[in-house]
Amino acid sequence: MVDFELVVLKGGARSIKSLAHGETMHVGTDPVTEAAQLHVAQQGIAERAAASSHPFVVWDVGLGPAANAIAVLEVLGGRGLSAELHSFEISTEVLEFALLHAAALGYLNGREQLVRELLDAGECRPEPGLLWKLHRGDFSKGPGAVPAPWAVMFDPYSPARNPEMWNLGTFSHLHGAAHPEGCTLTSYTRSTSARVTMLLAGWYVGAGVATGQKEETTVAATRPGLLENPLGPAWLSRVRSSANSMPMRGRIPVRGPISPEDYALLESHPQFT
Repeated sequence: MVDFELVVLKGGARSIKSLAHGETMHVGTDPVTEAAQLHVAQQGIAERAAASSHPFVVWDVGLGPAANAIAVLEVLGGRGLSAELHSFEISTEVLEFALLHAAALGYLNGREQLVRELLDAGECRPEPGLLWKLHRGDFSKGPGAVPAPWAVMFDPYSPARNPEMWNLGTFSHLHGAAHPEGCTLTSYTRSTSARVTMLLAGWYVGAGVATGQKEETTVAATRPGLLENPLGPAWLSRVRSSANSMPMRGRIPVRGPISPEDYALLESHPQFT
């Protein structure tokens, strides 16, 4: 059974649809443009890596067809920087499918051998100073022993299809693993429930840039000074009135309004006090 298919996006670029999940990846614009806008530029990855006196560590949570990873390599390459890109994925089937269609997708052109090396050996070096490493397994059970990130690209399937990746435990793991000097996280979602979950896991949360068909995305950080547009009191009011603001817990999706107890915890978050 074929689990994926190529699809043509509005602008003519091609992307991949998961038939099992019923979701198209990087919908709205070509995959690398979305990755560059949503993750790379929004987190200032190139600038922060250039200013770092240590290897700059990026986590790519949900490697998928590697568009986000390639966008990072593109912006860091050729600058003599020291950086590590750690990609996490439970199954590499979609990346293997993407390799078979590298010419149609475009962004993998010229990088096929690099991706094959990553799949075969678990790591590769696109150039001196840059390490790309693959971590296979269920990230929701914990990331394992991996260097602490300054930046996280969070891009699993949606909460409806992959609830365990969006629950309180996963965002708590991420917060606990973040670099103590400060870490940012970007995601395509603007879900109230997802944002509540991030906040209850200890993150500071803000509104992110528009990209593709999404009018707004989400940026989170371990320190408030890293956010340009933090959520404020008006958003808290929306949480209280929303029918789907319950934080996500466990591995089964449950929808509903936030409980008084969780709302009290949210209201006492330093972001709102």
